[in-house]
Amino acid sequence: MKVAIIEDEPLAAEDLEKTLGQVDPDAEVVAKLASVQEAIEWLDGNDVDLILSDIELGDGLSFDIFNEVENTAPIIITTAYDQYAIRAFKENSVDYLLKPIDKGELERAIEKYKHYRQNGQEFDMGNLLEVLKPYSDQKFQERFLVTLGEKIHSIPEEEVAYFFSEDRYTFLVTKKGTQHIINTNLGDLEGSLNPKKFYRINRKFIISYASIQNMVSYSKSRVKIDLVPPPPNSMEVVVSVERSGPFKRWLND
Repeated sequence: MKVAIIEDEPLAAEDLEKTLGQVDPDAEVVAKLASVQEAIEWLDGNDVDLILSDIELGDGLSFDIFNEVENTAPIIITTAYDQYAIRAFKENSVDYLLKPIDKGELERAIEKYKHYRQNGQEFDMGNLLEVLKPYSDQKFQERFLVTLGEKIHSIPEEEVAYFFSEDRYTFLVTKKGTQHIINTNLGDLEGSLNPKKFYRINRKFIISYASIQNMVSYSKSRVKIDLVPPPPNSMEVVVSVERSGPFKRWLND
């Protein structure tokens, strides 16, 4: 079985190749492709039996690859999206695996692929592209409008440390420690921010990866975080129980 891995993080690609070899010694990784352009060029002249692909790559999304090349190889998706997307991806690809890739889950995905092939099922790339399309069209917010007295400022996303809510207000905190009230609730913000850079850890905080200074284990498998700059009034920043597992996967993605 010839396999191509599409993954822009070298260590993740190596780990996936190693785990695949443990799961199926007959699997041969014939290509590790780190970008949309590289994958388009390679797949245009080569055939494989199976593709393991991340969705978000450094120069675009993997669905851009399959819009450019004719591909009939089944795909196992390796990334992290919301639960709705997981169900949709599972229905239209061989499987969907959350990072970090669990050996048992990969083994089940490979067995699913083999069963898929033995039954002569055809892979419908069109269905998968339809599922991926909303994610390709999504644009993340890059600037935030705030007011200081009569002055209006636009704060770039890269200057934002985190957001928090208190007393029905939502605050933006910059990396320099300045606070601004914004007219958007955390629920709406969560859907507009780049999920690779920001994560909602509980009902009160959405933090950027860059704002994390330290993390320690807390009660009930939770994680306590020290943020930079520190939140006002010595607010405790703890990842909620239900978000702790996904948060750790996000840190490892």
